[in-house]
Amino acid sequence: MRTADLNVKQSHRKRAPALQQIKRNWGLYLLLLPAVILLLLFAYIPMYGIVIAFKDYSPALGIEGSPWAGLKYFEKFFNSYQFDTTIKNTLILSLYSLATFPIPIMLALMINQMRENRFKRFFQTVTYMPHFISTVVMVGLLLILLSPSTGLIGHIYRLFGAEAPNLMGSPGLFSSVYVWSDVWQHTGWDSIIFIAALSAVSPSLYEAATMDGASRWQKIWYIDLPMLMPTAVTLLILRVGSLLGVGFEKVYLMQNNLNISSSEVISTYVYKIGMLSSQYSFSSAINLANTIINFILLIMVNEISKKYSKNSLW
Repeated sequence: MRTADLNVKQSHRKRAPALQQIKRNWGLYLLLLPAVILLLLFAYIPMYGIVIAFKDYSPALGIEGSPWAGLKYFEKFFNSYQFDTTIKNTLILSLYSLATFPIPIMLALMINQMRENRFKRFFQTVTYMPHFISTVVMVGLLLILLSPSTGLIGHIYRLFGAEAPNLMGSPGLFSSVYVWSDVWQHTGWDSIIFIAALSAVSPSLYEAATMDGASRWQKIWYIDLPMLMPTAVTLLILRVGSLLGVGFEKVYLMQNNLNISSSEVISTYVYKIGMLSSQYSFSSAINLANTIINFILLIMVNEISKKYSKNSLW
C-alpha cells in the first residue's frame, strides 16, 4: 500500500509543475489552439478514411457499409502496368531533387561571406522573392519562356540559326526542367535556416582563426560547415523521408501528352485514379503504400544518421 501511495504522490508531483506551466503561459497555449484544431481537422480525423483502402468503397454505401476487400487493391497496384513507370519517374524526380540539397548550403555560406550589408540585403531579397511565386504562375512562366515558337529560348536558338527544342514536351528533359526551376524558385528561401545557424557562430572563433593564419576557405571548412552539419542532417533526413512524395501541383501542370512517359508520378496517378476515375479504394491503397514506404525510409535514414553522425530526429 505504501508503494502505491508513493507512486500516486510522485505522479501528482509530476502533474503539478505541468499544470502550473499551463496556467502561467495560458496565453501562449491559447495561440497554439487554432493550429492544434486545424491539425486535428485536416490531419488526424481524416485518417479514419484510410480504411477504404481495404474496402470496396462505394459512396452510396459509405465507409461502414462498404464490404471488406483486404489487400486486393494493393495487389492490383503492384501488378499494374503503371507500377514500374510511376515508381521509376517518382524516384528519378526525387533523387534528382535530393542531389541539389547542398545548393542552399552553398548559397548560405556565400551570403555569410558578404561584408557589404547593403549588397547582402539586396542579394538575399532577390534570391528569396521567387519563393512567393505561386506554382500556377511558375509553370505559366516556364511555358512562356520555353516555348519553341514564341519563348525566349526559342528566340535564342533561332538567333544562332538552330531549331529550338520543345523543352516542355521532351520526356528526356522533363526532370531537368522540373528540378532546376525548383532550385531557382526555392534555393533562396531554403538557405534561410542555414543562414540562421551561421549567425549563431561566435565572432571570437573567426578572430582566433584569423590570428592563427587561417584562410577564408579554412574558416568555412573548420568553423562554418561543422556548425551547419546538425541542421543539414536533420533536413536531409526529412527530405529522404518524403522521397516518394513528389508534389502533385507542379508535375500535373507541367504534364502533357508528349512528356507523359516521364511525368506520370505516384501523386498524379493517384489523382487520376481517384478523382477522375472514381476508384477511391484503389487510389487510397496506392497513397497508403506510398506513405508506408516513406515512413520506413524515414526510420532507416534516421537510424543510419544516429549511428554515423550522432544527429537524428529522435
